[in-house]
Amino acid sequence: MRNRLSLIDFLNAVPLQWGFTQGSCRDSFQLLFDVPSQCARRLALGEADVGLIPVIEYQRIADLRILPEISIASKREVRSVLFVSRKPMDEIERIAVDTSSRTSAALLRILLWEFYGNQRARFFEEAPDPESMLSRYDAALLIGNPALHVAGQGRIIYDLAHEWFRFTGLPFVFAFWAVRSGVDLGDRVEYFYRSRAEGLQQLQRISRTYAERLQLAQEEVFDYLSRNLDYSLDDENLRGLATYFRLAAKWKLIEGDLPLRFYSSPWIGQAQSRS
Repeated sequence: MRNRLSLIDFLNAVPLQWGFTQGSCRDSFQLLFDVPSQCARRLALGEADVGLIPVIEYQRIADLRILPEISIASKREVRSVLFVSRKPMDEIERIAVDTSSRTSAALLRILLWEFYGNQRARFFEEAPDPESMLSRYDAALLIGNPALHVAGQGRIIYDLAHEWFRFTGLPFVFAFWAVRSGVDLGDRVEYFYRSRAEGLQQLQRISRTYAERLQLAQEEVFDYLSRNLDYSLDDENLRGLATYFRLAAKWKLIEGDLPLRFYSSPWIGQAQSRS
């Protein structure tokens, strides 16, 4: 029986997943396509063996292991996790939150509470429709593909990765591969590194495909994938992740701050050297 792999149906995840959907790793796993929060739910319920999950969910699901050196992160500005407001941060009272990713929702709370001193804002979960959200609330959190279409139109737009870097001087990690307890990937762990390598080699092709699908300029899509996103989990990204978990624990967004536990396999070092 093939292991079940939960994938994110967002543009930012396509390079990591390319090998599984279009490349040499096709048919190696049973593929499930989800929004980030659903990836985490599948892992928690045992409906998936590996998932590309929002990082906050690592702290909420028992006994997960992280695949080393791979993530979806942003060093400075991400463009697809946006907080769109009709008011300055310290005046906002009612916020509509896209339910797709709990990591971004927790990041917004940390920014408001820790750095802007706004602890009175209330949060309401809504479908990701910018116009509907902003017609009824002071501000809206949008992530993924819908955020790439947001225009200013007199509103204040905060890029949350940029805000995080402005206050901490660190990158922000949004998602990584997590392996459910007891799952042995064997030599197929190599496929995750191969899939990323193949995706990064195909950024022009991905940009052409998704520019048409998302009705965006090809150059804009390529710039987003190649400059705004970082697919490593290097030391700098790990420091950003540790800071995020520490502040999430401080503000009771997670029960504790579990240390990072990585999936261990003799295949990983070999896979990394080939990717």
